[in-house]
Amino acid sequence: MPIYMDRHDVSDQVTAEIVAQLHQQDLKIQDQFDCKGLTYWFDEKRKTAFCLIEAPGAEAIQQMHDQAHGEVPHQIIEVDTQVVESFLGRIVDPEKSHNTDLNIIRDPAFRAIMVTGFDEGPSIDAPNLQQSDFASCMKSLAGVFSRFGGQLVKQSENRFLVSFQSVSEAVRCAIELHTVDQEWHEPTPCDAQKLKTGISAGVPVTEGKQFFEEAIQTAERMFHISDGKIVMSLEIKKHYKSDNLDVFIDDDVVEILNPSDEKFLNLLMNYMAETWQNPDLHVENFGMHLGYSKSQLYRKMISLTGMAPNSFIKEYRLNKAISLINQQSGNISEIAYETGFNSPSYFAKCFHKKYGLSPSEYLTQVV
Repeated sequence: MPIYMDRHDVSDQVTAEIVAQLHQQDLKIQDQFDCKGLTYWFDEKRKTAFCLIEAPGAEAIQQMHDQAHGEVPHQIIEVDTQVVESFLGRIVDPEKSHNTDLNIIRDPAFRAIMVTGFDEGPSIDAPNLQQSDFASCMKSLAGVFSRFGGQLVKQSENRFLVSFQSVSEAVRCAIELHTVDQEWHEPTPCDAQKLKTGISAGVPVTEGKQFFEEAIQTAERMFHISDGKIVMSLEIKKHYKSDNLDVFIDDDVVEILNPSDEKFLNLLMNYMAETWQNPDLHVENFGMHLGYSKSQLYRKMISLTGMAPNSFIKEYRLNKAISLINQQSGNISEIAYETGFNSPSYFAKCFHKKYGLSPSEYLTQVV
């Protein structure tokens, strides 16, 4: 049977003990609905509870909760147990909680999500970088996560997705990663590659349909605009400062996005996700959609991304193109048009300027 996670937004009066009692009431009648409660999480600070349940469908879960105690979930999504465990560390009750009658679990399911690594494609400053050297670099970076309680959720050839129960440990890990990246002994495998990191935080079930969707998306977008720094939200900084009153974050290493910057970033990236393949996309479209004049948009994007709007569009498309080439998704001309370039020749010119070789030359390395 499929596995689901539901979310309950509870009142301020609800405690961990009450949630444990509600969970026990579910377990008493779960067989009537062909359900099996695996475990739960409760965030006392944010007053949210999350149940992991094996069930024939979402409707059975709602019916079980309704009959057991009337606390029906606000949202239910289907999940993969391996993914749940990689983010949250477990898919059944922790052993120590079995020692109490109520099986009280105090785990909020709130996690810091880190995306760290490098851009896809060759570096123009290191055209002869060997794959074995780059793999060695990635292996060294991966060895840092566990020292800070990080759980590796996903690894691609050039980046990592990592979950942390502690926001402070996530920040310390990121700082350590960037220190490791800067302290390679010469000759360095990754000296020409800028390590990029984005750190967000959130809970597993939000308005999105995917597990930790909002937090992952925000971390990926912060990674996208990183220029060799650790990009994080103001919320992450506040969590870190509350746990580390005498420790300051180095502004040379970390870039903090205030809420207005984070909102703008999400608006920008949402619009790009919808329009990047349109060859007629222009800066005027950006300003009109985001509510900025041309000059305001220019200043905002320079401040946030370090690029003018036209350069940002081109960079975004090239990142998509390099990914398609790596997947061998069509020939060069097809990829040029698919990624919004007006002609294969202009695409090749832009590609060569960014990567130091033509798309066809790069394709021969991938094949």
